[in-house]
Amino acid sequence: MATCGTNQPHKQKNGDTIKRVALVGNPNVGKSVLFNALTGAYVTVSNYPGTSVEVSRGSAIIEGRIWQVIDTPGMYSIHTITEEERVAREIILHETPDVVVHVLDARNLERMLAMTIQLIEAELPVILVVNIMDEAERMGLKIDLELLQQRLGIPVIGAATARKRGLDEIRCAIAGYRGDAEPQRFSYSRLLEENVAEVAGLMKADYILSRRTLALLLLQQDEEITELVRQREGSQYEVIVEKVNGIAFERRESFHLDLSLERNDIVRRITQGVVVAPEKRVITWAERLSSWSVQPLTGVPLLMLVLYFGLYKFVGDFGAGTLVDLLENKIFVERVNPWVTAQLKQLIPWEIIQELFVGEYGIITLGIRYAVGIILPIVATFFIFFSFLEDTGYFPRLALLVDRVFKKFGMTGRAVIPMVLGFGCDTMATMVTRTLETVRERIIATILLSLAIPCSAQLGVIIALLSKAPGALAVWSICLLLLFMVVGLLAARLMPGEAPMFYMELPPMRLPQFSNVLTKTYTRMQWYFMEILPLFVLASVLLWLGKVTGFFEKAVDAMTPVMASLGLPRETAVAFIFGFFRRDYGAAGLYDLQTKGLMNPRQLTVAAVTLTLFIPCVAQFLIMKKERGWKVAGAIGVFVSLTAFGSGYLLNQFLLVTGILT
Repeated sequence: MATCGTNQPHKQKNGDTIKRVALVGNPNVGKSVLFNALTGAYVTVSNYPGTSVEVSRGSAIIEGRIWQVIDTPGMYSIHTITEEERVAREIILHETPDVVVHVLDARNLERMLAMTIQLIEAELPVILVVNIMDEAERMGLKIDLELLQQRLGIPVIGAATARKRGLDEIRCAIAGYRGDAEPQRFSYSRLLEENVAEVAGLMKADYILSRRTLALLLLQQDEEITELVRQREGSQYEVIVEKVNGIAFERRESFHLDLSLERNDIVRRITQGVVVAPEKRVITWAERLSSWSVQPLTGVPLLMLVLYFGLYKFVGDFGAGTLVDLLENKIFVERVNPWVTAQLKQLIPWEIIQELFVGEYGIITLGIRYAVGIILPIVATFFIFFSFLEDTGYFPRLALLVDRVFKKFGMTGRAVIPMVLGFGCDTMATMVTRTLETVRERIIATILLSLAIPCSAQLGVIIALLSKAPGALAVWSICLLLLFMVVGLLAARLMPGEAPMFYMELPPMRLPQFSNVLTKTYTRMQWYFMEILPLFVLASVLLWLGKVTGFFEKAVDAMTPVMASLGLPRETAVAFIFGFFRRDYGAAGLYDLQTKGLMNPRQLTVAAVTLTLFIPCVAQFLIMKKERGWKVAGAIGVFVSLTAFGSGYLLNQFLLVTGILT
């Protein structure tokens, strides 16, 4: 195993600067795994200025020196198309990393090396990490890394970062990079080289990227680079643009296409003898499963099995049933609440203060009981389920499977990630919509998340409640599915904006690592409870204040006619008020009403449908405001509220007329 000396930090001397290393590469090639391995827990995630794209930054101690590590968004080329690619290039252009680590997938070496060539042409300090070597070897591929390093002229390292293989070698390469490598110069056809030389020769200013690369990007009509050159070159810019336009007119065909074809030829020459594939390869079970998961005939039944055993049985039956019964009933109701109530009555003589902690809406007997006794087991089981699927590589395949259907709703298959995550926490999922391609797609996804995607705690409680009434769960599911489809179709037709494109790398499908699943679950649970516990405590305090001042009763009275129009008892208004603070808080309120026997199957179904569709909780609304702005967030809130109560009213009338669930 390679060693680079110590990883203990040395004392920074005056004048020492923290060096930067940027991780670049296609999506799903293991950049984030490498980032986490290098940085550990010292990570901050923030939006890149002026965008909604998240960039992760962390500190790593390599060879006793502190490095800032930047995990850039996925990019396929220096010639950018998506916002993520633009952000990745902006980081390279404006943050001047001391080392650029290009991570690629060993199984797709030939396809991804074109970007390596671009980075070398740009005269950036490049280290190439050929990742996922374990999967390539399992497929029978043999890759001569030494020969590849000779042909590229840059450091090349083989790795399997998910298995912690090659990490020490990567650290050594980063720490030992001195900029004395002699990268190969790759030549194109005579005409193309003449065109590039003519444009590059007209540039006078200094740039981070090489003039050769800038000339290539100008000839590809790259808007951001054109603007950069305009700002830097002054009056010389007009001369450069005239030359670029003249070349474009003379060629009369796509310069970008010609360049891509020539780069592919260069890559083929480089990889000749570097990658040796077996004459006859055995198809592994993972590859078969991967193929089945993207074909509609086999992918849909597989999805149904995942939803049944993952959501219904594991999250619904086990999380919302077995674990909630243990924590909420056996521990809180039978042990914690009586003991705390007895202790507080001895310590605090004032009944009004006792009520704040252990009363009907007390911080402990309601807020913490809901959070820990009901919400915790459901959310924990969901995030275990989500992290398990994520680590297998199933989600990108699910995105491909549903892409054609999602396009009818104005979205692409990429939107399946926030939609599935919404079943865990709609607030978190609303933040993830920023990864979608267009503003239109983000707004449609936000509407559907706010309306028809219940969070895991709400889902778990509702599944547990409705599964006791035959047919109730089916009615609830059909209502949500119909509304999702109708609203999605209408939004796709009525909302202006360009249709998004969709392309996605497929990571290898593999058995998940137990440590990865636990780490991801713990990280998400930590984020979730940092958000919900303060809100649950605040909700309990506000409800206590409302009870003391009489305002809460007035709010319940004001909502009573609305509840009556839905065929629901007056007490149901309490669950809806809870739902305003948190959707899962409202679902827990329904759980209490059901255990008291206050609702029949019809009322329970109507309440469950209406509450699921009800306005976004406070946390989700604040994130909507942050991501989409006040106007869009407010409009979505009003639309969702009207749709929820309108749907509840129609459903109640339908059930009364048909006699279903009576």
